[in-house]
Amino acid sequence: MLETKTLDFTVGEFATNPDRFAGVSISEMVRHWSETIPDETAFVTPESRVSWKQYDAAADAIASALDLAGEGYGHVAVLLPDTAVFHAALCAAFRTGRVAVGIGSRSGIREISHLIARSEASVLVTTRTLRGVDTAELVASLRAEHPGLDVVFADERADVSFERVSAHGELTSLPVELKQFPATSPCFVTSAVSMLNSTSGTTGLPKLVTQTEDRWVGFSEIAAEAAAIGPDEVFLGGVPAPFGFGLWTSHFLPALLGARNVVMERFDVSVMIELIERERVTALNCVSTQFKMLLRSEAAESADLSSLRFMFTGGEAVPYSEALAFEQRTGAAVLQFYGSNETGAVSVTTVADDSDTRLKTCGHVIDRMQVRVFDDAAKEVTGSVRRGQPGVNGPLMCQGYWGDVHANDELYTDDGWMLLGDIVEIDETGRVRVVGRKADIIIRGGKNISAVEVEEYVRAHPSVELVAVVGVDDPLFGEKVCAVVVSADDDLSSEDLTAWLQSRGVTREYIPEYVMTVAELPMAAGGKVAKGEVKALAQRRIAELG
Repeated sequence: MLETKTLDFTVGEFATNPDRFAGVSISEMVRHWSETIPDETAFVTPESRVSWKQYDAAADAIASALDLAGEGYGHVAVLLPDTAVFHAALCAAFRTGRVAVGIGSRSGIREISHLIARSEASVLVTTRTLRGVDTAELVASLRAEHPGLDVVFADERADVSFERVSAHGELTSLPVELKQFPATSPCFVTSAVSMLNSTSGTTGLPKLVTQTEDRWVGFSEIAAEAAAIGPDEVFLGGVPAPFGFGLWTSHFLPALLGARNVVMERFDVSVMIELIERERVTALNCVSTQFKMLLRSEAAESADLSSLRFMFTGGEAVPYSEALAFEQRTGAAVLQFYGSNETGAVSVTTVADDSDTRLKTCGHVIDRMQVRVFDDAAKEVTGSVRRGQPGVNGPLMCQGYWGDVHANDELYTDDGWMLLGDIVEIDETGRVRVVGRKADIIIRGGKNISAVEVEEYVRAHPSVELVAVVGVDDPLFGEKVCAVVVSADDDLSSEDLTAWLQSRGVTREYIPEYVMTVAELPMAAGGKVAKGEVKALAQRRIAELG
């Protein structure tokens, strides 16, 4: 089969002329750069460099292995580290006409098995070791639960193998004949669902979100404009690649630009700081927890971070005080999108925004997205200032959850607007501020308390490094507020924190009644705090105290 398109893009052109890229897939961009700038670096890890030619070859090698699984229906579960091999696997799936199912590398077997079953994946692409652990036991357990599962083992050197369990239970390895595939499959157009990824699983088993090439190319266009991206950017992605934030920052935008992308198999703040300095990174992409860790790191005190021009952050509340400290320390603008894996971008801050807009809000509503706000009775809120649950409509939305009618019923309004799980306030200028999540609203004696707002108050305490606020059951008030903190002071007590918050004028309802210190907060596969696990931990601790 011959290629049907001839691409003539130049490096960085996407930032100035994005309309030309309509209908072009990332797989095609990788092939284009492998032919025009083959020896330029596509990915950097702490120990290696991967050229565009090697990236393209790895995609073809994995596609060659997938080809052994046969044609027809069968999704591809992708469980790989957050390095070039993951991105090559997405391109390989696209080239062979298979829908990729992105699974976070930190996921446990229960979640992995659930996603394979939910997506009806017939092939797993993984590696022999993942996050330093041999995957043989994991693969054996998955084969026991999914007997027909074929497995492709792959690495960034384009070494691949294909294994299948026969009808008699025998494990066989089939030889992989390396081929060059067309960069796009006749099965796909860029508006079709080509990938499924999971919600971050903070409260239970995740759902599968439908992804298309078009929505993330559109997202990347807005990001390029917001950050005034130029032709010489160097990206560093600290967020897990299979999720929405990781997709546009590591899979889509760098490939559209032909830019170098620095990646890590697992996040380490000291390694991140070293890579920023060594590679002269201009564009940092990380969740709030990660940049807060950078600010607290001794390594950052002496590191040269002057190459940083902007940081996209989010995935959780962006704390004003620490965002300001990051800007002052690095000179880089702190930017964020508001939205979700499901809705795509709803609002964005830009390098042209004033400091208050950039650091104290989620920016202005994006022109191409429509936003409505609903109260607790699902009635639309009107007026110059609106507060409630947002519902959105527009081209950046996903196409719903895969194979989950009940979840889709909860995701959409009756007239087709997609709901987010937050409580927001939109001011008279169209700026969005998140004041809480519906799931993060603690109802104490009939009073609605935003856990996000309480976290902001507690986080300002000088000895608090990380905090998650949850509601714990109470027979009288229904719920009470509990702060679970990682603290430099292991003896930080509820009394001490109460006195400190009161001295700062915090309303009584927003002062935690319980304070618990932990060595670390449990994290979900998407890099966010696992609030469900935090709540369970808090409930157990309180029960133990009697």
